[in-house]
Amino acid sequence: MKAASLLDQVVSDIAGPEVVKLARILKKNKNVSEFRLTSYIKQEINVTRNMLYRLYEVNLVSFTRKKDKKKGWYIYYWTLNEKQLPYLYKDILRQKLDRLNERLDREKVSQFFLCEEGCVRLDFDQATEFGFKCPECNELLSQEDNAAKIADLEAQLQKVEKMLKEPVKIARAPSKKPAKKAKKAKKAKKKKKSVKKKVKKSKKKR
Repeated sequence: MKAASLLDQVVSDIAGPEVVKLARILKKNKNVSEFRLTSYIKQEINVTRNMLYRLYEVNLVSFTRKKDKKKGWYIYYWTLNEKQLPYLYKDILRQKLDRLNERLDREKVSQFFLCEEGCVRLDFDQATEFGFKCPECNELLSQEDNAAKIADLEAQLQKVEKMLKEPVKIARAPSKKPAKKAKKAKKAKKKKKSVKKKVKKSKKKR
């Protein structure tokens, strides 16, 4: 899974899809003030802080604070804890696995009844309570064959179990050091060329 899609998925699941934009900004920038984040996502400061606290609760962001010398209040600067993403992603998968197991157990041990008009789906106790008639349109309920639903849940379980076993890696940003070395090498070459030209000119004058 790519780092961007991993971030989007984890943040959307844990803090809500509206927080994804803020998380993407933090991924590209470190120590961003809450006021700058507010201007980036075009939200009020209280809304931005609420989003940040949601991420902070799961240790996905950290902060430092500095006192504004002119105004006298503290300004908070936020950074994304990207290393936390794989752990949170695995937790999400485990929770999903638990929910799927609960649904599968219920489908296997219960009988379900459907309205022919598609109004409701009731288990045996619920259907008995309404006299096996739809509580919305009063049509008779028919017993559902949920074999396909069970098969689908089993397939989803296998998929999630497989995802849990797979390692989660975060793509690292390319290092900028080689670029700096290349610039230094170019400057060195230019200096050598200029020195050679000066030597040649001085020889010609002689």
